[in-house]
Amino acid sequence: MATRNRMPPWHENFKAPSGRELLIRPIRPEDGAPLQGAFALFGPEEVRDRYLQAVDSLSDETVQRLTHPNPKSEIALVAAEPLPPGEAVVGAVARATIIPGTRDAEYAILVSRFLAGQGLGRQLMRKLVKWARGKYLDRMYGDIAQDNEPMLQLAASLGFKQVPHPTGAPGLVRMELDLAS
Repeated sequence: MATRNRMPPWHENFKAPSGRELLIRPIRPEDGAPLQGAFALFGPEEVRDRYLQAVDSLSDETVQRLTHPNPKSEIALVAAEPLPPGEAVVGAVARATIIPGTRDAEYAILVSRFLAGQGLGRQLMRKLVKWARGKYLDRMYGDIAQDNEPMLQLAASLGFKQVPHPTGAPGLVRMELDLAS
């Protein structure tokens, strides 16, 4: 269950059915080190589902890019312990980026296996969709491994439709949401 009481924009308290309390908020530069440290908490399948390949750690370049989103064209949110940035363990990351020269945004979400199945991915996805609608975009899409059934089901439950992948990449499914409807 999520609540928002006089918090800065895009901040929200989230209480999982397990009782764990998290703060959903925009990513901050100070989250870089905890994010790199918490990367080991994400299982190999979760990382493969997100990055579509095996990745052992987050490079400094990736962390820099994640923690310094361009506010005009992207949003990056974290679900973390309710502690100050730089001290909080990050359990999930969600990001949406406007594709240059289009009115489309691509999204990606990575949720730790310790938080999976708690409704956190759904709440993060809703926030990304809200951001995209606020930018008056036409579409939002994500490329998902075809065997990532939980993410495919989540996207479908929020109105995303499966469309042919433009590259025809084997093992990938593109889920797309028409934001005009």
